[in-house]
Amino acid sequence: MGLFSGTRPDNLGVRDGHLAPPKPTPNNVNSQIDKRADAAHYIEPLRYGGDPRKAWAALRKVIDGMPRAKVVKAESNYLYVEFTSKLMGYVDDTEFYLDEKAGVIQVRSASRLGRSDFGVNRERIESIRAQLAQAKP
Repeated sequence: MGLFSGTRPDNLGVRDGHLAPPKPTPNNVNSQIDKRADAAHYIEPLRYGGDPRKAWAALRKVIDGMPRAKVVKAESNYLYVEFTSKLMGYVDDTEFYLDEKAGVIQVRSASRLGRSDFGVNRERIESIRAQLAQAKP
C-alpha cells in the first residue's frame, strides 16, 4: 500500500441490515441515512428492476472493470471494494449491500484519510449508477 493508504477500518460490513454510519467529515456518502437529517452525506441507493441476482452480477461486472479497484470481500449480498487514487495512493472503502427486502443496493463509500475528497466518492457511486443503468440488469 502507498504512503497515503491509511489503515483498513474495523467497522465495515453489514450489521442488522445496515452499513456503518457516515463519518463526520465531508469525504463520504451513505444511502442508509435520513436524507433530511444529513443531506451532505446522503446518496440514493442503487435501484434495479427485476431479478436482484442479475443486478448484483451486473454490479460486480462494473466494479471488475474499474481501474484501481480491489475487491476485498465478496459475498452473496455484500461487496467490499478498495479504490486507490492514481497519483497519491489514497484509499476509499466502498461497500455495497444487496437489500432485497427494500429492492435496492445500499452503498457506503468513504475516504480513509483527510477531510475532503473533492466529491470523488459521490462521483464514483454516480458513475457506477450510470453504468448499471446502461447495463439494464
